[in-house]
Amino acid sequence: MKRLYKLMLSGFGAGWLPLAPGTWGAAVAILLAWPLATATPALFHLELTGLIVAFTWIGAVGSEKMTGEWGEDPRQTVIDEMAGMWIALLGLPFVWSYWLAAFLLFRAFDIVKPFGIRRLEKIENGWGVMLDDVMAGVYTNFALQLWILAA
Repeated sequence: MKRLYKLMLSGFGAGWLPLAPGTWGAAVAILLAWPLATATPALFHLELTGLIVAFTWIGAVGSEKMTGEWGEDPRQTVIDEMAGMWIALLGLPFVWSYWLAAFLLFRAFDIVKPFGIRRLEKIENGWGVMLDDVMAGVYTNFALQLWILAA
């Protein structure tokens, strides 16, 4: 079971890449979502929601179980960036420029951690690992939805 957690937490190995593992994790999330987006928008967003729920749960439980071996929120854990990136994409049109904007804005929110995001990291039992990126995804999505409405 630990091998499965390691595989999932590392974003299928992306977290082991040497530079900016969180960026690689977000990129893997986009690569996994892209083929799903060719379905109808309703089906795509349903599939994405399922991935978000499953990966958030696996990330929280797996992070807690791996704390003894990997420590608290290690660099190689990028499942949180994957779930956050998918949240950033929810409801966005399947247009590369929107997806690129989501990627860049999500990474900015994830790195800078404004508006209380940093406080979420302090939540225990693996949830802090996940919830800061979930909130970065929510902020990204909100900002982009406003931008699309204003355009």
